[in-house]
Amino acid sequence: MWSEVSAARVLDALVARGETVATAESLTGGLLSSLLTDVPGASRSFVGGVVSYATRVKVSVLDVPPDLVERHGVVSEECAVAMARGVRGRLDATWGVATTGVAGPDMQDGQPVGTVWVAVAEPDHVAARLLALTGDRRAIREATCEAALSLLQDLLREEPGLG
Repeated sequence: MWSEVSAARVLDALVARGETVATAESLTGGLLSSLLTDVPGASRSFVGGVVSYATRVKVSVLDVPPDLVERHGVVSEECAVAMARGVRGRLDATWGVATTGVAGPDMQDGQPVGTVWVAVAEPDHVAARLLALTGDRRAIREATCEAALSLLQDLLREEPGLG
């Protein structure tokens, strides 16, 4: 599976740089953390994750501002960015990766099934991507993990120090 290869590449790059990553997951429900921890030696750079399925957990554990949720909803770029920043800070990691969206079967926050945001935060930069995915819950969750790993991998390539 592509995600497993991508997870290994991301972790190898982080180890080479002496950096760490943490995850903040909503619709993926721990799947992204599982992909990362399936890689032997993941503990060298993966510090942990927060499965923040409930909005109140996003607010209380990941420090997503309640007014942000009120204004933009949890299926938004703003929420994904806040989650990535929150988990990075809360778990003292170099990088924070977040997933939030609608895996189905029903709409959420007025957003259709397959609407997903992934975000990656580092100390001085944050990037987010909007995804419009199709398929069943499993396919949407898996594609979200692939997109999150891809975004992190892209940012690692842009940063100095990755050979």
